[in-house]
Amino acid sequence: MKRKFHLAALLVIFALLFTACSTTADTAKPIDMEKAKIDIQAMENAFAAAEKAKDADAVAAYYADDAISYSRNKPPAAGKAAIRESIAQQMAKDTTGNYNVYKVVDLFGEGNMFVEIGSWTVLSPSGTEVDKGHYMSYFQNKDGKYSCVRDMNVTSMPAKPAM
Repeated sequence: MKRKFHLAALLVIFALLFTACSTTADTAKPIDMEKAKIDIQAMENAFAAAEKAKDADAVAAYYADDAISYSRNKPPAAGKAAIRESIAQQMAKDTTGNYNVYKVVDLFGEGNMFVEIGSWTVLSPSGTEVDKGHYMSYFQNKDGKYSCVRDMNVTSMPAKPAM
């Protein structure tokens, strides 16, 4: 009798585990990639507007507290505070009036993360292209809000000869 009870209990446990696993997989919401692309582009537009306004705090809002930003020709900035400081220093030195335009080229996502491949263009105040390149940003959803955790960018323009 005990043997039949143990067998029945074991079958019930397996049935519950199987049901729990399949229910979780079946109820996971698929990611709406078109909406995500619009949301990420809006973040890029806000980033560009903040750069143009020379508002380092608004630019830094793009980043998670533990983010690392890999920029050209300087060491990585680790943490939102360091990224903000690097941005503020760069803004203080810039007297050109140039501004950036960012465009989402491709977006990959799963669960609570996205990887964005994008292009950037630096334009002069008259709208002439000064520089251009590509970037990659990794976003995580923390508390219902996406923040950039890692980013890296490169230029596509040929290097200017040293004089």
